[in-house]
Amino acid sequence: MVDLSQAGPGSPEARRPALGSGNSGRKTAKKPRNRRGKRGRKRKNKKNKNNKTSPPFLPPEAEEGNIEYKLKLVNPTQYRFEHLATQLKWRLQEGRGEAVYQIGVEDNGLLVGLTEADMKASLRTLKRMAEKVGADITLLREREVDYDSDRNTRKIAEVLVRKVPDDQQFLDLRVAVLGNVDSGKSTLLGVLTQGELDNGRGRARLNLFRHLHEIQTGRTSSISFEILGFNSKGEVVNYSESRTAEEICESSSKMITFIDLAGHHKYLKTTIFGLTSYCPDFAMLVVSANTGIAGTTREHLGLAMALKVPIFIVVSKVDLCSHGTVERTVRQLERVLKQPGCNKVPLVVSGADDAVTAAQQFTQSACITPIFTLSSVSGESLELLKVFLNVLPPLGNSKEQEELMQQLTEFQVDEIYSVPDVGTVVGGTLYSGVCREGERLVVGPTDEGRFMRLKVGSIQRNRSACRVLRAGQAATLALGNFDRSLLRKGMVMVSPKMNPTICCQFEAAIVLLFHAKTFRRGSQVTVHVGNVRQTATVESLLGKDELRTGERAVVRFRFMKHPEYLRLGAKLLFREGVTKGIGHVMRLLPPSQNHDQNQYQNLNLQ
Repeated sequence: MVDLSQAGPGSPEARRPALGSGNSGRKTAKKPRNRRGKRGRKRKNKKNKNNKTSPPFLPPEAEEGNIEYKLKLVNPTQYRFEHLATQLKWRLQEGRGEAVYQIGVEDNGLLVGLTEADMKASLRTLKRMAEKVGADITLLREREVDYDSDRNTRKIAEVLVRKVPDDQQFLDLRVAVLGNVDSGKSTLLGVLTQGELDNGRGRARLNLFRHLHEIQTGRTSSISFEILGFNSKGEVVNYSESRTAEEICESSSKMITFIDLAGHHKYLKTTIFGLTSYCPDFAMLVVSANTGIAGTTREHLGLAMALKVPIFIVVSKVDLCSHGTVERTVRQLERVLKQPGCNKVPLVVSGADDAVTAAQQFTQSACITPIFTLSSVSGESLELLKVFLNVLPPLGNSKEQEELMQQLTEFQVDEIYSVPDVGTVVGGTLYSGVCREGERLVVGPTDEGRFMRLKVGSIQRNRSACRVLRAGQAATLALGNFDRSLLRKGMVMVSPKMNPTICCQFEAAIVLLFHAKTFRRGSQVTVHVGNVRQTATVESLLGKDELRTGERAVVRFRFMKHPEYLRLGAKLLFREGVTKGIGHVMRLLPPSQNHDQNQYQNLNLQ
């Protein structure tokens, strides 16, 4: 998205020399050198006078994407209005239900601005256009354009247009929540999703815990999901006012699904599984203001960066410490982010305008890292985080999703449940294709490398019924009386037309991030590829005998227990103790057992 603050360098304030710099305006009678300095000042002033009329620019308007520039929308004819409405529909489709209009800006990015009367008329027209295509508008911010003192004050406006929810096709963004133990992750999610501040003793997090020992210790050990909605007007929709999950889904045009991960080091494998399996769009790293960067904070930051998940940081518990301590923690974070391994540009958010700017630049540039400082007890700066999440655009455009939807169905199995009166239920993410109620798929691979037939019963997204599941969406599928013992995490449900390929061995191009000694043939590591998590043995290092920290190689792995379904090019992460490495799958080797992969085990489907 476009950042209006980028217009600053072209403004007269940015180009005008700083007061007090160079020679001052006092008259001195020292040497003729002063006359030359005076002539230089005259030339400089003349230059500034000429530059005063230089208008600021935005980047030129892109034909694709969800950002539209409009100089003005004052009293359009009926034909022009229909054309504008069609154009808005296209921009909404490109942004998967969201579009941003810059009013008072020419197509080449010139910030012209409008008078107050023209701006009001343009916003009225935009509201009529939005109503025609079933959307609402929200004024994000207005800025004055004052590059020519001879003209009246003119303004430009940035407007968010968002579709009114229909048929459960809301925009869904997944945010993984990372951070050290006791940094306030679950409490922050409880405050955001429940709509009530914490009492300072962890009351807000109680609704998020899934197990008794989590309530007793106050530490998350499993993966839980919480939802926060925004309606078409940008207002927060959560569990306050006794809403149910179904009511939140019905009222929301945009849904943020938080994936609450464990902070303790002994639950690291659960955290890695959440990052690799649930395909989060963004990661939120929570750092306690009073402890700073401690424990698993660096490790979680490294994991998110290794998996190329855009990350923003929340400094919590600012009510417990002084302003100086908070500043020290923020400076510590800035130093870490600027290190050569990270190469990030920290952006501290201190106002609503900063929050909008951060959200727009965050998805445009991989190096921008917004930093929020807030409190879940006093509610300080909590609204800034909500503004950021409301404006935060999706990473992929509609074209990418359409291409995935054209492919055959592939659903990753991440969770397995037994629900009374429903039967076996699986939870996960639809990687490609479209899944409907009553669809027949095959699931596998089993320990023998086979796939089994099954039928999808009902589908639920965010705890409410859904008839059609599209690529990139997470959901739970009811499988009726299918035997739960035949299923395991890491399986896939695919279309029978796909003829899925499985492997016991595969080759991957890896980078060894850290190893205490040397990495060689026979080493055993836990491999994470998507929703697959299994111990594998290093069969060979192609072209090398051993690897040390920081070295690269193509390695052949063999799964220890059973064959798995992998995709070429999939990101890979492996670990064993302090040993860590990343890479991607290059080649799949067929299983050594002579199983016919096209032979499916027929089950009695009722």
